[in-house]
Amino acid sequence: MLRLATALALTIMSALSAAAQQPAAPQEIEARLVRSRATQAVIWGMPAVNMLLMYDQMIAAGGKVGEIIYWGRPLDWHNQTLTPNPDTLYFMGFYDTRASGPMVVEIPPAGEGGSLNANFVTLWQTSLEDAGLLGVDKGAGIRFVITPPGYDGRMPAGFERLASDTYTGYFLLRSNLKSHAAADVEKSIAYGKRVKFYPSSKIDAPPETVFRDVKDADFDSTIRYDLSFFSLLDRVVQSEPWLERDRVMIDQLRSIGIEKGKPFAPDAAMEDALQVGMADAKAWSAALFDAGFPVFFEGTHWTMPALPEGIEGQATTYADPDHYTVDARGVGYTYAYIAIKRLGVGQFYLINIKDKAGNDYDGGRSYRLHVPADVPVEQYWSVTVYDRETHALVKGVDRVSRASNAAEVRKNSDGSVDLYFGPSAPSGLETNWIPTVAGRRFELMFRLYGPTKRLFDKAWRLPDVEPL
Repeated sequence: MLRLATALALTIMSALSAAAQQPAAPQEIEARLVRSRATQAVIWGMPAVNMLLMYDQMIAAGGKVGEIIYWGRPLDWHNQTLTPNPDTLYFMGFYDTRASGPMVVEIPPAGEGGSLNANFVTLWQTSLEDAGLLGVDKGAGIRFVITPPGYDGRMPAGFERLASDTYTGYFLLRSNLKSHAAADVEKSIAYGKRVKFYPSSKIDAPPETVFRDVKDADFDSTIRYDLSFFSLLDRVVQSEPWLERDRVMIDQLRSIGIEKGKPFAPDAAMEDALQVGMADAKAWSAALFDAGFPVFFEGTHWTMPALPEGIEGQATTYADPDHYTVDARGVGYTYAYIAIKRLGVGQFYLINIKDKAGNDYDGGRSYRLHVPADVPVEQYWSVTVYDRETHALVKGVDRVSRASNAAEVRKNSDGSVDLYFGPSAPSGLETNWIPTVAGRRFELMFRLYGPTKRLFDKAWRLPDVEPL
């Protein structure tokens, strides 16, 4: 009987193997290829599409290329960028050197008037430089000229070159807040407005920089997982030069209807394939995010802000010839934006998506985070709650974060702070509470501005968040 069962099993396995080796019809093979290439195109194109979504929202809010938009108060949920910081003031400038030629950005010296944490990136959000108090200039102030691809002109005396390999890009300036008090907000705005942004062709008589306050605008640059993603990707291909490292994508994109010099006009069958490929990319990215990044504090759920290879690639413009971490980069730009050249110098981030028991955060439950005293920062620390599905600020709540520069946050007698998350505030502890929404999962980010060596030596430790 045993021999008979074994023989039968071998016969079945042989038949299955033979069936598996039967080639699929050419049409099915082509369909599989298109779907898989659509998935890869989404992962590869994520940072550029991420940037164009912000660009389009800047235009919709009344801004223009070559101007600076800013939020004239700490961010609230009407700002639906990806994991933004609501405890500083944001200034953003977008450049397009095709129309203007090289662009100048002048960063003022830090001092009594204020300080900045500034980051400059290309369309692909690879880092060009960091500036400000903890940037390359160490607060002395600096003047940059952002140049287009292939530029070989001379630099004016006293200016540093930022050689962009794309025509478009942007910079993000965080004008630091001493507190959320109205006087400190106004002081921070005034300091941010000392930045200058103008074409280098007008360097002898610079025009006034235009600043536009968009604090009341609904600004939503969350990732759209629909066909509009591919239309934005087509804009990238049509308007920017191919980077040498990306030339392998030329045929892959052509097979899904995106080709330089030709209109993107997918038929119904192609649209269906693109939707399937997009859904696969979304599911894959979400699974990688849910699996978690490398743990920062052993034994906790506080992790690095992204996969380390992705951080290194964006900061060095993929200087290592043996690595091109497209996958790590793609995941990172589903929930965040900007790139930092020297992560851990000006600022550092920790992500937490699970409580002490290893469960997802439920907006209908209450939790507590104990922040030990003497947080290793020179500037400030903060904790922000984000919607788990969108990675943006939770909609409809009055407060989205708590920070050490918020004077009303109550400290314990030893200098530590207990923070609370949940749909309702603990009695008497409203100032230390961040509201959540029942029925919505959430995630946390802990920011450290001006982190010190004690953080990276793990001489200070942030514990897990406990459900109450």
